[in-house]
Amino acid sequence: MSNWPFTQGVHDIGNGVYGYVQPDGTWGWSNAGLIVSEGQTLLIDTLMSIPLTRDMLDQFRARVAGAAKIDRVLNTHANPDHFFGNEVVADAEIIATEKTRQDMAEFDPAMLRNLKENHARMGVAGEFLYETMGRKFDFAGVDRVVLPTQVFDRSMTLIVGGKTIELADLGPAHTASDTIAWLPDERVVFTGDLLFNEGHPIMWAGPVENWIAACQHIIDLDPEVVVPGHGPITDTGAVANMKAYFEYIRDEARRRWEAGMDFESAASDIAMTEFRGWSDPERIVANVFSLYRQWGTQFTPEQQRDLFGAMGRYHKESAAHAETCAHDH
Repeated sequence: MSNWPFTQGVHDIGNGVYGYVQPDGTWGWSNAGLIVSEGQTLLIDTLMSIPLTRDMLDQFRARVAGAAKIDRVLNTHANPDHFFGNEVVADAEIIATEKTRQDMAEFDPAMLRNLKENHARMGVAGEFLYETMGRKFDFAGVDRVVLPTQVFDRSMTLIVGGKTIELADLGPAHTASDTIAWLPDERVVFTGDLLFNEGHPIMWAGPVENWIAACQHIIDLDPEVVVPGHGPITDTGAVANMKAYFEYIRDEARRRWEAGMDFESAASDIAMTEFRGWSDPERIVANVFSLYRQWGTQFTPEQQRDLFGAMGRYHKESAAHAETCAHDH
């Protein structure tokens, strides 16, 4: 696997195609992209806040001729770190699948905006949400979600100047709808969050078979450059790693599900040795939860609401375990 330098800001992929990368790629630190051709532009995703999105556009303008005006925007899926900056480009045509638009419309920005005031009364879940997202991002100004103005179903071809961009919804997987943008002439693919490079993915939706198939679909395109939703720009080696991750946790979780183990115990019991260096290991909890749900486990509303709490507990236990190991050595 060949990763590009994991450095903040604009990465020139060549021929009018650019990635925008935000280390360290953990919760909320997403990537984006820009395509410029013959005076036309397409921005792939906005970022977790208005200031971050403004900074990104300023960096593009400073580095890229023709980036002064954004004509079109693609929101790959309905997680806030890929659309919260839409207000900055509200004059552009904003494109997404119908399902992504629906899910964006249901998102209440106040939930993240009020985390600072409310997290203490939300227990472990609130504490974990605040640590991973509330503390790091400035949600001021996101009073409403700026929604897509152009929707499609399953696939759509865009022409940006002299470039062809093929959009394909490979979800439900990470979310209910996950769009990739493939540039066949340049052999570059923007995966959205169907690829977390060297970070644990999080399967909000599933089924897992769709995500495994999406990885294979991306590999079969045979791209030279893969721009993930999080982590460094890379190649298909990283996609193969993500496919192997899901195959592994599917098989490990299935054995524990069949043995009657509850999902939190199962998540703690699965050895993640092969993926030890990946960020956000607590996401194994959400992934096992999604797998159990897929296999017919009925979760109470309380269990569903406490998913961030379950991840928070795993995170604390992992940190305590790491500290013990370090102390023992």
